[in-house]
Amino acid sequence: MYKTQTHTDPQENYQALYAATSSHMESEPDLIANLANISAFLYTSLPDINWAGFYVLKGGELVLGPFGGKPACTRIAMGRGVCGTAATDRRVIVVPDVDAFEGHIACDCQTKSEIVLPLYINGEVFGVLDIDSPVLDRFSELDVDYLTKIAECISNHLHKLN
Repeated sequence: MYKTQTHTDPQENYQALYAATSSHMESEPDLIANLANISAFLYTSLPDINWAGFYVLKGGELVLGPFGGKPACTRIAMGRGVCGTAATDRRVIVVPDVDAFEGHIACDCQTKSEIVLPLYINGEVFGVLDIDSPVLDRFSELDVDYLTKIAECISNHLHKLN
C-alpha cells in the first residue's frame, strides 16, 4: 500500500507518485477505485495544492469524478474553462494565473493556478486530470513532465478497467 508522504525532493516525490499510480492501476481493476486513490495520492502528496481530481467525458460533457478538495463544479461543457479546453484541444494546459484565462470556471475562489491533462482510451478522450493551487504560477516544467507521465500511465491502463 502506498503511504502518502511528501518527499523533500520534488523529483523523488513524483517518482513515488508515479510508482504508486502504476502499481495501483496494475493491481486494481475498478475504475472508480483507481481514480479515487490516484486523486488522493496527488492531493495529499503535492505541496500547495487545493484540489486534485478527475472529470470524465459522458454524453458530450465533462462530469465530475473522484477528487480531493472542496466541492467542485459538477458538469463542464467541452470547450469551456480550462478542463473543457484541454479536453477539446487534446493538450496539457498550464495556467499560471487563472484570472488571466478567458472563460476560467471558478469552482473555488482560492485557486490561483491550474494544470489540466487529458486522459485517453484507445486514442479517444476519456476525461481530464485537473489539479488546482492557491499559489500563482505553481506548476513548473518538472510538474508538467511528471504529471504528463502519470496521465499517460492512467491512460495506458484505462482500457483494462471496468
